[in-house]
Amino acid sequence: MHVDLVKLAGSRGRLVETVTVDPVTAEVIRDYMETVCFEMATYVSRTATTPILNQSNERNATILDAQGRLAALSVGIPQFMLTSTLPVRFALEFLGPEEFREGDVFVANDPYHGGGHLPDYNVFAPVFTADPSAPGGRRMVLIASIQCHHGDTGGAVPGGYNVTANDLWGEGVRWPVLKVVDQGRERRDVLYALAANNRLPDYLGDIRAQIGAAQLATARLGELLDRWGAPTVEQSVDYMIDYAAKRFREEVRAWPDGIYEADTYVDHDPLGHPDVHLHVKVTVSGERLTIDFTGSDDRQQLQAWSTFGNTRGYTVGQIAAMMDPEIPKNEGFFDSIELVVPQGCVLNPHPGKPVSAGTHHPGAEVGEVIALAMQHVLPDKAVPQVYKTGIPTVITGIDPRTGQPFTDHSAEVYAGWCNAAKGMDAWGCQAAAFGNLWKATAEINESLYPHIQWGRDYRTDSGGPGQWRGLCGSHYVKEVRVDAKVYTYVVGMKYPMPGIAGGKPGAPNKLTIRWGSDDPFVVEHTAEWVPMSAGQKINYDYGGGGGWGDPLERDPQAVLDDVLDEYVSVEGAARDYGVVLRGSLAELTLEVDETATAELRAARRVEVSGEPGDGIFGGTEWEG
Repeated sequence: MHVDLVKLAGSRGRLVETVTVDPVTAEVIRDYMETVCFEMATYVSRTATTPILNQSNERNATILDAQGRLAALSVGIPQFMLTSTLPVRFALEFLGPEEFREGDVFVANDPYHGGGHLPDYNVFAPVFTADPSAPGGRRMVLIASIQCHHGDTGGAVPGGYNVTANDLWGEGVRWPVLKVVDQGRERRDVLYALAANNRLPDYLGDIRAQIGAAQLATARLGELLDRWGAPTVEQSVDYMIDYAAKRFREEVRAWPDGIYEADTYVDHDPLGHPDVHLHVKVTVSGERLTIDFTGSDDRQQLQAWSTFGNTRGYTVGQIAAMMDPEIPKNEGFFDSIELVVPQGCVLNPHPGKPVSAGTHHPGAEVGEVIALAMQHVLPDKAVPQVYKTGIPTVITGIDPRTGQPFTDHSAEVYAGWCNAAKGMDAWGCQAAAFGNLWKATAEINESLYPHIQWGRDYRTDSGGPGQWRGLCGSHYVKEVRVDAKVYTYVVGMKYPMPGIAGGKPGAPNKLTIRWGSDDPFVVEHTAEWVPMSAGQKINYDYGGGGGWGDPLERDPQAVLDDVLDEYVSVEGAARDYGVVLRGSLAELTLEVDETATAELRAARRVEVSGEPGDGIFGGTEWEG
């Protein structure tokens, strides 16, 4: 099979020669570009200088065409899929393609020019090919982009998360677009300006890692153009974008037509304003999919805002998780979603609103509310791609080994929030929404920062009960070895991870600073530089994932196995699943009492007859 593709002036501002592209060639070129994306991301992980990147892998690589359309991406943070694209488009529109020259590298981090929040720095570089008709005999064909989260952004507080700032400028320095390498020569003035506005001594090491990754990609993509020729590569990109859009429409066409609505809530904003509300209306009409967030919270005094690019990224991440994974994730996929996000609501703020907290919450709840809306028509696929972290728990102080300030983002402690799916208990330690993000290694971080980690265990009975069980949350204890201060924002206490299709919610989060002392500080919403003395501990009790399906339908043997694995207690087996066990856990003689279990489950079904399970609808508060 061959496909003749002819693109007229408008798509690239010129007449493109006719090229016969077969699907196999188009797929080979797409796979090549995805491999380059993976190589970019790996390059950063191996050369960056801070734990967020060289351990946790908080990065995502993409390749765009000369118009700024997404052509390929790597396995990365799902939310980054869109926020790594829109800043490049802004640069193309603001500077014009003529400002993109061979050897250039750009940097940008502005949330209101397509980004998520200030810590997310996008570094991108154009790729050129020979063209006698173009100025200088060269023209731009592709753009390589690598986006990474950085540990500081300047501003009023260390760590990149000033969640009580009055506006965006209080959160740090915003760079809409800067040319950091000009035709192969580093701009020392720009690099110095970047470094002068950042507290971390290793910050430029991470920026240079991104620059190197982008330059590596331009070399690799240059080889691609040399081998296949620019027209073939360009038409292959067109073909794969058209193919993704076609496959997207086919998938939506198989969904039941209708209007599906849901609501969910974030406990509070960093200032304590309660119940930040998200509303969604999902309309399926033939092959058209419209996602409308009209009705979401628009209180202007709130301190939790997700930029449009951030909201779009979380939307795409959730929808992608509900579709055939073989559909390419490119511009054809993304543009097939009709997205309505009224400006002024928490998911598309007026310019200048602070967004460091909102990139997580209510950003993450975008996926949650879409899943809740779709659970009644696509229950097998409506698994929330969500987490409930609040923000990283930032610990600062002076490291006696160096005499220098340190900023520890506690990247080694996140674990929990994984929802079950039909046919599968939740597993692992990281929510799927984190993508390729790894927990940093405790032992390595103990060598980098003056702390000791004393415990890292699952919390028994914290996974949401269901026919398939949500993952347990985690119990971490960390001791600071020097006087320090803690800054963080915590959610998921009132509204934890929801259950789906009758499953129950997971256990809530709880964070205690100075845990075990005479003066513990339980974070109610925000901890603003709570002091700790050397030897005091932090207890991170992270929440569990939601269950899927009626817990009374769970195989009693699976419940017994959970008790033996300490995921569920003996009491929890009876309370949450209606499973009665006899024998001794200590002596490993437990077994299911089949008669008592059948009787208890029958009685429970009578008790709840006609009433929905707690986890069916969004916004379920934790009842203990």
